[in-house]
Amino acid sequence: MDRRELLDRAARDEDERLLLGRVWDKWEQCRLRSIPTATDFLSPQEQAAAQRLLGALGVHDGYVFFGGYDGAERQRLFFLPDWAETPDADAVAAVAATWYGGEHLTHRDFLGSLMGLGLTRGTIGDILVTEDRCQVLTLPKTAEFLLSAWESAGRVRLKTAPLPPEELEIPAQVCRELRDTVSSLRLDNVLAAGFSLSRGRAAEAVEKGAVQVNWTVCQKPDKPVAAGDTITCRGLGKCVLDSVGSPTKKGRLPVVIRRFV
Repeated sequence: MDRRELLDRAARDEDERLLLGRVWDKWEQCRLRSIPTATDFLSPQEQAAAQRLLGALGVHDGYVFFGGYDGAERQRLFFLPDWAETPDADAVAAVAATWYGGEHLTHRDFLGSLMGLGLTRGTIGDILVTEDRCQVLTLPKTAEFLLSAWESAGRVRLKTAPLPPEELEIPAQVCRELRDTVSSLRLDNVLAAGFSLSRGRAAEAVEKGAVQVNWTVCQKPDKPVAAGDTITCRGLGKCVLDSVGSPTKKGRLPVVIRRFV
């Protein structure tokens, strides 16, 4: 199978095809020149697509995803030659922004201000917002730019400073634990339980392409899911099927679902 055919099969649309072409280029550059290479920051969906491509290429080692801290959502994909065990320490940079006056700023405020500077989403990793500080993971060159050019979020003036990785403050994720029973581990059943939907509405969301399982769009309501799977639904958020119990006397399956709020 040649490159064009493999990309056509691996990609779900033209944007994803372009992304996978860049991933392939980075892998080949590392393999042929024996130098570390890396992509920009990838969303979880893009990471899943990249892994599908690497699996199709038979690549099972020599690469790592890293976004600046353990558990980062947006991560860079690093290809490493035999002589390199981990990415360089400065492969992901961080910038802290603080402000005065008690203004309440959100993730959307900061993302909007960063995009307003002309940056692309791939240059920015996770944006971690606490009560009095915003921490932005970035490409090294982007961090240098932000330190000189990022002055405000909306009407609020910002003060920026470099942030050493060891000083990152990771906000706790807020989630609810839901316990329910389902007739089977069909996607529409678990989705309905996780987001308090009717099964009909859940199936409709799946068929419309609004639902992802492990960051890959699924349009089959009867797709089986398993403990550990992450399910996202556009407009509703994310949940994880934490565990599945033994069938009850009525043949239903107890499930524990963690919904992020």
